Amino acid sequence: MGTIGFFRESIRNLKTVGTFTRSSKFLCKGMIKHVDFSTAKVIVELGAGDGVITKHILRSMGPECKLMAFEVNEKFIHMLNDINDDRLIVVQDSAEHLTKYLDLHGLSQVDAVISAIPFVIIPEPTATHIVQSCKDHLIEGGNYVQVHYSLMAKKLYEKVFGKVNINWVPLNLPPAFVLVCENVI
Repeated sequence: MGTIGFFRESIRNLKTVGTFTRSSKFLCKGMIKHVDFSTAKVIVELGAGDGVITKHILRSMGPECKLMAFEVNEKFIHMLNDINDDRLIVVQDSAEHLTKYLDLHGLSQVDAVISAIPFVIIPEPTATHIVQSCKDHLIEGGNYVQVHYSLMAKKLYEKVFGKVNINWVPLNLPPAFVLVCENVI
């Protein structure tokens, strides 16, 4: 899907897409740099969209690592399913059901979570449930990485993780914040 196609899909489904443009290579790199790919065995991606960040993750992963990518948009699911990589598990469901799908695939702990879910437009109880579920499955020292276009939702991550580190990625349209939360037990 090109830039125009992505724009059209985002206009139709802004509540689930959350942005009008695809993530730039600078944002993709800014998101995945917080993952220790040398030791990662399981990575979860929330709001995988058309797979632009997914592909960056897969290129950086080791051969034994698994990537579970959640997406609810049917057009994007077709694009994710077209990615030919046995390490990728595409889940067409809400991230609210993370535990169910980890259990289904015999996975219990996650080394990192990379999320592009637009939590500012999701009801607070649902958003908190998703982020808390991610924290509950993260290994000690694992990172939860979230992209936002404002800092309105920062308190959500502080409530669940405590400390939140903020990285600014100006070379994206719109410029983005990458919030990084380490799971400290």
